[in-house]
Amino acid sequence: MNKILLFSFLCIQLFINAQFSERNLSSEKWQFKNAKETKWMSATVPGTVHLDLMKNNVIPDPYKDENEKKVQWKENEDWDYQTKFTLSSTELQNENIDLVFLGLDTFSEIYLNGKLLKKTDNIFRKWEIPVKQYVKTGENLLQIKFKSSINVGKELAQKVSFTVPESPRSFVRKAQYQFGWDWGPRLVTAGIWKDVKLEYWNQAKLENIKIEQKKLTSTRADLNIYAEIFVDEEGKYKVAVNGKSQEFILRKGLNTLSIPYQIDNPKLWQPNGWGKQNLYDVKISLQKNSKIIDEKSERIGLRTVELIQEKDAKGKSFYFKVNGKPMYAKGTNWIPGDSFSPRMTREKYQKLIKDCKDANMNMIRVWGGGIYEDDEFYKACDVNGILVWQDFMFAGSFYPADENFQKNVELEVKDQVERLQNHASLALWCGNNEVDEAIVNWGYQKQFKYSKEDSLQVWKDYKKIFHEVIPNAIKKYAVNDKNIYWPSSPSIGWGHKESLTEGDSHYWGVWWGEQPFEIYNEKVPRFASEYGFQGMPTLETTKSMFSGKPDLSLQNGTIKAHEKHSRGWEIIDNYMKRDYVIPADFVKYNYVSQLLQARGMQIAIEAHRRAKPYNMGTLYWQLNDCWPVVSWSSIDYLGNWKALHYQTKRSFENQIILPEEKDEVLNFYVINDELKTFENVSLDFDILKLNGEKKGSGGTAEIKTLESNGILNFDSFSLEEIIGDEDRNELFLHLMLRDEKDNILTESNYFFSKPKDLKLPKPNIQIREISATEIEVSTDVLAKDVYLIGDTHFSDNFFDLLPGTSKRIKLSKPLEKIEIISLWDTMNP
Repeated sequence: MNKILLFSFLCIQLFINAQFSERNLSSEKWQFKNAKETKWMSATVPGTVHLDLMKNNVIPDPYKDENEKKVQWKENEDWDYQTKFTLSSTELQNENIDLVFLGLDTFSEIYLNGKLLKKTDNIFRKWEIPVKQYVKTGENLLQIKFKSSINVGKELAQKVSFTVPESPRSFVRKAQYQFGWDWGPRLVTAGIWKDVKLEYWNQAKLENIKIEQKKLTSTRADLNIYAEIFVDEEGKYKVAVNGKSQEFILRKGLNTLSIPYQIDNPKLWQPNGWGKQNLYDVKISLQKNSKIIDEKSERIGLRTVELIQEKDAKGKSFYFKVNGKPMYAKGTNWIPGDSFSPRMTREKYQKLIKDCKDANMNMIRVWGGGIYEDDEFYKACDVNGILVWQDFMFAGSFYPADENFQKNVELEVKDQVERLQNHASLALWCGNNEVDEAIVNWGYQKQFKYSKEDSLQVWKDYKKIFHEVIPNAIKKYAVNDKNIYWPSSPSIGWGHKESLTEGDSHYWGVWWGEQPFEIYNEKVPRFASEYGFQGMPTLETTKSMFSGKPDLSLQNGTIKAHEKHSRGWEIIDNYMKRDYVIPADFVKYNYVSQLLQARGMQIAIEAHRRAKPYNMGTLYWQLNDCWPVVSWSSIDYLGNWKALHYQTKRSFENQIILPEEKDEVLNFYVINDELKTFENVSLDFDILKLNGEKKGSGGTAEIKTLESNGILNFDSFSLEEIIGDEDRNELFLHLMLRDEKDNILTESNYFFSKPKDLKLPKPNIQIREISATEIEVSTDVLAKDVYLIGDTHFSDNFFDLLPGTSKRIKLSKPLEKIEIISLWDTMNP
């Protein structure tokens, strides 16, 4: 018995004097209710009120049927959350106890044992409250009372003398997409959307670690490690970096230490396509009296990133130099992966970013109308070599700049910069999405009858937030190598000629302007950070829109409700008429809508890449979806690759042949984005009829060197030389780039006509099973845009299969049955 008491006493003393420790309160039994009611229901933390209402069968799933409109009442209500937790006398002996909320959505009051501790007003901030004096041994009551963001936002809007567009969302520091977008539902949430925890600490704690890369050479990396330490008991402390310690005298309060650290013979972190993503673990520990009292670990990559803007004969360059070399940015735009962010899992983040890597991307833009993503997103980008263009969370509206708003934004920037800056993948901070453009180009001032003073105030507020508050906060809280800042994306609106000669561009002449896809060949910017076209989700995801048996019809109300653009179906039909035969059958229409989207983006991407180095980046809109929807995404809500993602993988290959037809002449460009030179390359092509008959061959007269990170313009051919007397609707080219050993580096097909005009013969497509997860697909004549349908991921899909050839395809899981459609089927009902 005495031994047990002694052991217990020692455990208590160790706990009291131990390193920093924490207790997660998210796992306690939480309850919630409408503030006007008395009945409590079970809640989940992290979560949202919508998810809790669904689990308690109060509202239907808004992703299903036409249920979205049935849940709108929720946004006008106030909601109360609470839990009880028991605190032991041992826990209470800690010198300091902090209550930490990693995310509250959005306007709330926090009570502990009946005491109001804090009012919150920003979904993007961390809230940390010392609570030692408010907790007690035994049961404690924690309550969070949420106010309707709609109602509070309206109250804030009334304080402004003019009408602000998109009001009240721009007054609310909350995920802007929750208010509805042209790809997302209106689901204005409330709740505890990230973890809640108690942090116990004694003597001192590590507040924040910033790692600055001072110098990087092939033999040595010189780092500065800035350790912010909050001290309760001043005196001598040791700080160790990967076991190597230094002694410091720390005063009471916040101390900032600068600790030099060196890595010999460093291995670079390279973007995808350039090499390995080498990462280093840096462990920082805080010690006193030979005991570790707190420690943190960071995983870093050694690399340099510069944004280069230099005047030239055509305007001003805009490109990223990575590790001293110009990098052509290939990638996409990211929106939140769910309208209810707590549902995003580590696995979903990893899969979506791995899908970017597998599609040969090296950059992703986190769009400014969503959220600063979970740590798992940035970790996945670090591991997969995907550089991050990080918008701050402002999008497409006018924003206030009163003193409270300025301070709120500064602290938001502080929290996010300090959380994210050590990631190797982080390349750029951008102030907002399309706020500059909204002010200059969208005509809100005229629509809402602004006075001259009103218009001047809008611009003054804009300059204050995006040219002063945010960049000043970055300088204050970020280390020097992580403070590249760009005020607004785009820098110039797509209706202005300068948008194509400098800065980054959002070109929406296609879709919004309803111009043909071919306009992409003319409207080539220096850096395309946004452009896109809609396509339907896969059949599996389309069926998931229904709570019961799916009614797959374009006239069905559920299908219509899952297209959020007011003219979406009309625009898709108008473009489809230009390039394809519009099928009456729903499955075939779904298939052709995906082909249409992929075709448009292929034309854009390849026009951009042909213009290298004038154009040095192409990020299409958008990678993913937040619910099952007809949208611009290349991967639908359930994670299925649409035709666009398969095409993107081909269009983003490091080596690619890019023909350009102009004035009856076919020009051939070859791009090499890899850091490798290919000697003695040749370009060959076969002239084939769609039925497989060979009509001739051609190719380069001169063997050339394809330089590292370079572009080649090969010989040109007149269409008369290639086509002669043949019908261009019956011909295509099969193009091959060969190295000096006659190996094919890359190959592709070029068609002289739009898909609807091709005189396709009926293919006899056969599938042979190689194994449970591998098949071989073959055809006798050209099978255009072969679509394999089945509940699995195919290693390739929506591909052209040459006459008399076969292709092996891997499956992510076995299937009993695979259906096949090709373009011929849509033209011959």
